[in-house]
Amino acid sequence: MPRATKPVTTLSGTTLGVAAVGLSLASFMQILDQTIANVSIPTIAGNLGVSPNQGTWVVTSFGVATAISLPLTGWLADRIGQVRLLLWSASLFVLASVLCGMASSLEMLVLARILQGAVAGPMIPLSQSMLVAIFPPQRRVLALTLWSTVTIVAPICGPLLGGWISDNWGWPWIFFINVPIGIVAVAMMLRCFRGRETPVKSVPIDLTGLLLLAIWVGSLQLLLDIGNDVGWFQDQTVIWLAVTAFAGFCYFLVWELTHAHPVVELRLFAKRNFSVGVIAVGCGYGIFFGTAILVPLWLQTQMGYSAAWAGLAAAPVSVFPLLLSRFVGPGLRRFDPRWFASFAFIAFAFSSFMRADFTTQTDFAAVVWAQLITGLGIAMFMVPLQSVILGGMNANQVASAAGLSSFIRVIGGSFGASIATSLWSRRDAIHHAQLAEAVSQWNPSTQSALQTLGERGLNEMQSNLVLERLLGAQSSVMGVIDYFWLAGWVLLAMVLVVWLARPPFDAGQAPAAE
Repeated sequence: MPRATKPVTTLSGTTLGVAAVGLSLASFMQILDQTIANVSIPTIAGNLGVSPNQGTWVVTSFGVATAISLPLTGWLADRIGQVRLLLWSASLFVLASVLCGMASSLEMLVLARILQGAVAGPMIPLSQSMLVAIFPPQRRVLALTLWSTVTIVAPICGPLLGGWISDNWGWPWIFFINVPIGIVAVAMMLRCFRGRETPVKSVPIDLTGLLLLAIWVGSLQLLLDIGNDVGWFQDQTVIWLAVTAFAGFCYFLVWELTHAHPVVELRLFAKRNFSVGVIAVGCGYGIFFGTAILVPLWLQTQMGYSAAWAGLAAAPVSVFPLLLSRFVGPGLRRFDPRWFASFAFIAFAFSSFMRADFTTQTDFAAVVWAQLITGLGIAMFMVPLQSVILGGMNANQVASAAGLSSFIRVIGGSFGASIATSLWSRRDAIHHAQLAEAVSQWNPSTQSALQTLGERGLNEMQSNLVLERLLGAQSSVMGVIDYFWLAGWVLLAMVLVVWLARPPFDAGQAPAAE
């Protein structure tokens, strides 16, 4: 990278426009990859010869790696500069995307996704902070609006592009598509920021805390990913992972609470509003992301949807955020953010209960309506809760609080995806066993069904295969229903949690009584 001679300051004219587009493309590329693989999991799993549940590792490995690398962003930016770090991150993200597309096994793909997630961590916070830095003060609202629009549009494009590309070009291209986007983004940023850099300084880093974080988070994620396939605690590997995760977490807590420069500022949990906010964000985003994985999986594996149609069914979740996002911020100046957050969780819960009424005959419109209601909740979810999280924070605590809440959100999404698929698989197996007990040659209903199938020209083996397929579809939807009933009640409980927060909800004001 060229040696910096000038600081990063406000830009103007064509240079400002090109820089804004380059930074937005970097954000778009990273956010796109959080959702583009969701609808492609069955295709990836089928091509690599693994189960759809194992295919979810492609999503969860990316999320965990991103979350672990997030706390490093500030330290790396201080040591090498924001411009250099963002350029390196975007360039390595493109390289990792190529490795993902070239993977010939699940293990290779997961390793490439871990690399991709690790270098993706700094991209979102840096692109946001640099957008704010290059716009004049009177136009910084425009910068934040541009960034917010990108964060809303990218999740819409993810399922649509992922489904269409998987059906028409093959799943590797959901990763190769990052190459032209990334090259253009890096070229634009190089053109506008050549010779510019933020101040650098030598600051300490809590390597022990970061290592402990990686150990307990990685162990717990791996436990959630493989537990259902190996019988949970009947397997020695799961037991060792559980012990490692628990011991690592306990040691991590003690270390971070006593270290002078912790990688994660756990003392922030002593503040009521912060604890309430991150619990709500973690649970809400975990269930949202679990749903974003579960619905396309169910549609493709049980309902006969193609990846493209599953993407179309999932995409409406971003309609209301796109329409309402610019009204939520101003609304927070007039109304209590707890009302917005409560509305969000009620909408989430309502959409979960709608999905709890799904059957094997559920049509496309019903899936879309549930997605639209979820999107209505998303529009009212993140910004109000961020106000709760930062409420009463001192100015020097805002950056740490924002970073830790982002970490909780990303981790919540990864854990939520694993829990959703594991719970679905578990409940599916239980319902399948119960239904199979009722299906016997002495059961009058079974005899009637076999007779009807025989009258339609099927022999005994074909008739039994049809019954087994129907039984599998029914047990699968019953497992989906179980998950969404549980999710709905947890989301309603979050409404009560939100109201444990206390005003004020503006950073820098005197904190509420703890």
